[in-house]
Amino acid sequence: MDRFEYSITRRPADTFRETIYFCTEQGTCSLEKVPVDQLAVLENLLNERGKQGWELVQVIFGKDGLLAFWKRRLSGG
Repeated sequence: MDRFEYSITRRPADTFRETIYFCTEQGTCSLEKVPVDQLAVLENLLNERGKQGWELVQVIFGKDGLLAFWKRRLSGG
């Protein structure tokens, strides 16, 4: 049977407010105002964790930042 470990990381809104996603003061978030070339910031984050064996399970965006949920297979399980 496969065994997994999980990690939850938090990124503050200041890191991504205008780069990855845009949130209004009311907390409504969208990708409408994101410059296409700046998606590389999120891509780098995903690749950095992926090289460590982590798989992204889910991302939750909010006005205060984002939470990313990761999992990876435990070795020897």
